[in-house]
Amino acid sequence: MSTSVTVTETTKSRLEELRAEIRLETGQTVTEQDLLERIVTATYESKEELIDSYRDDFDPLSEDEIDQWLSGTVDSGIETTEEDIDTVLYGD
Repeated sequence: MSTSVTVTETTKSRLEELRAEIRLETGQTVTEQDLLERIVTATYESKEELIDSYRDDFDPLSEDEIDQWLSGTVDSGIETTEEDIDTVLYGD
């Protein structure tokens, strides 16, 4: 069931600003309805916490997983400069 809610131009403008900021920060497109529901039904300490609530869940690697991943890294003994990297990526 959907109900219309009348808001002032100031409120509508602020919702649009928040929607834009959420999209820039997280890549998520958010409807006004979703944003209002999340604001009303949850408690956020800050605007950043509200924006973070739209980020995808991310579980960082444990120290053991990081060590395992890095264990395959070897030192080739060749020093690589930024110019070398640019040449490989972008050509001459």
